[in-house]
Amino acid sequence: MSRSRAWAELLRLPALFTVPGDALSGAASTGAPPNSRTLLAIGSSLCLYEAGMALNDWADREEDAAERPHRPLPSGRIQPSSALTAACALTVAGLALAARAGRSALAVAAPLAATVWAYDLALKHTPAGPVAMAAARGLDHLLGAAATTGRTREALPSAVLLGTHTFAVTTVSRRETQGGSSLPPLAALAATALLTRLVARAPRGTRDATPTGTGTGTGLGAGVRGGAGRRTSARERPGLTLDIALRTALAAAYAATAGRPYTHAALNPSPPLTQRAVGGGIRATIPLQAALAARAGAGLTAVAIAVLAPIGRRYARKVSIT
Repeated sequence: MSRSRAWAELLRLPALFTVPGDALSGAASTGAPPNSRTLLAIGSSLCLYEAGMALNDWADREEDAAERPHRPLPSGRIQPSSALTAACALTVAGLALAARAGRSALAVAAPLAATVWAYDLALKHTPAGPVAMAAARGLDHLLGAAATTGRTREALPSAVLLGTHTFAVTTVSRRETQGGSSLPPLAALAATALLTRLVARAPRGTRDATPTGTGTGTGLGAGVRGGAGRRTSARERPGLTLDIALRTALAAAYAATAGRPYTHAALNPSPPLTQRAVGGGIRATIPLQAALAARAGAGLTAVAIAVLAPIGRRYARKVSIT
C-alpha cells in the first residue's frame, strides 16, 4: 500500500482527471462525435501526461530534496531509475497509441512528447517554461481533433484558449515553494476573467438566435422550425436555451474554481496559498474543457467532461495534485 501511494504521489493521480477533457473537447471542436480513435487519443494523452509527471520528479530530485523532501524520490520511496524508466515506457506507450489512431494523431503526439521532455529537462526554469507547458496542453487538445477526424484546423482557436489557461497556471506554479509575489496570481486572475468571457459567449460565426428552418440546436436540443427568414429567440427554442445555460454554467464554474484561490494568493502570496492557487488552476482545467465542448455545441460531451471534476476533487483529498 505504501508503494502504491508513493507512485500515486509521483504521478499526481488527481491531476490525471484533467487529461481526458483535452481530447474530448478537441474532438467536439471539429463538430464530430467521439469515436474509437478518440479513445485512443485519450489513452495516448494519459500516457504522455504521466510520463511528464515521472520525468518532472526525476529531473527535480535534487531541488525537491531541499524544498520538498517528502516527495517520493527524495524520501527514497521510489528510486530515480524507476521514475526515469516509467517516463520512457509511458512515452513509448503514448506514441504507440497515437499511431494506432492514425498518422494525423501521431503527427501531433510526436511534438507533444518532445515538448514534454524538453520542458522537464531543459525549459522548466527558463522564461520559455510556461510557453512550453501551454503548447503541450494545446497540442493535447489538437490530438483529440486529429485522432477523431484527421483535422486540427477547427480546434486551433480552442487550443489557444486552453493553452492560455495553462500558461497562467504554470506562471503561478514557478513560485509555489517560495511565494512572495502577487503579480503572477493577479495576472492569472485577469486571464481567467478574459477566458470566462470568451467561453461564455457563442463562437465567432454563430449566433445564439438563428433563423428558423436553417438548422437545429447545438447539442442538447433541436431547433424549432418556423417561417423562412424569421429569427427565433433563445426563449422560443428550448434546446438552444439549454445550450446557452450549460455554457454559462460551465464558464461560471471555471471562473469560481480558478478565481477564488488566485484571489487569495494575490492578497497573501505565501507558499501555502500559492500552492492552493496552482491546485485550483489545475482543477479549473476540467470546467474549462467542458465549457469549450459546450461552446462547440457538444452538450453531452461537456457534461461527460464536467463529471470528472468531482471525481478528481475526491482523490485530491488523499493525494496532492501538485
